[in-house]
Amino acid sequence: MISKSWLKLIKSLQIKKFRTKEGLFLVEGAKSVLELLNSDFKIKAIFCTASFHEEHSIQLTNCKNIIEIVKEEALEGVGTFSTNNAAIAVVNVKPAEFLSLEKNEFGLMLDEVKDPGNLGTIIRIADWYGIKKIICSRDCVDFYNPKVISSTMGSFTRINIFYTDLIEYLSTLRNPPMLIGAFMNGKNIHNYEFPDSGFIVMGNESSGISKEIEHYINEKITIPNFGTAESLNVAIATAIVLDNMKRKS
Repeated sequence: MISKSWLKLIKSLQIKKFRTKEGLFLVEGAKSVLELLNSDFKIKAIFCTASFHEEHSIQLTNCKNIIEIVKEEALEGVGTFSTNNAAIAVVNVKPAEFLSLEKNEFGLMLDEVKDPGNLGTIIRIADWYGIKKIICSRDCVDFYNPKVISSTMGSFTRINIFYTDLIEYLSTLRNPPMLIGAFMNGKNIHNYEFPDSGFIVMGNESSGISKEIEHYINEKITIPNFGTAESLNVAIATAIVLDNMKRKS
């Protein structure tokens, strides 16, 4: 069984203020924990089922931290998953590091993306298209939210994220990058010639890119619609933009 002290800690890490206080977060499920084992994140403890431990004994042997074998119902009772027959890990949050683009590099900039599933999916999409850096406004959902981590399907281990005031961030850069923003009324993305580098800027789920950030946008692009849907989900829109960007680069 998982001890009361660990139970209390794991439950608390579902809330942002305790993640911030402890400097820890949760990773749940077989795929995400396996990706974690192959990353540079520092693991504090892993609680796993006997079958998971047996199947992945070599990877787990390389982990020098606490590993406890528990029953499946113990994992389901403590984590956020309704079913979990594999593992849950308690992991150290990485120190925040300033990020900027290199020459000929594209990154993502997110302005007030609030939904954990959307951020997690965007991170997974970024990983698919080879985007390594995401700059988030301070009011974006927390990267270490359990729903964000689970939605990435392990991609969180390969993407660097930096939370900041976007206007302050842009003003500190010596050579401001090209900002290409997704809007409802911009240049048709199917005809748009992407530059060699810059940030793709995606906005809030309901209100889009804020007026404050719109002022800094160099190019507005739009995904043309051929039906009657009012809008696209921000994660889906991100995938379409990155796909067009990669095809034309």
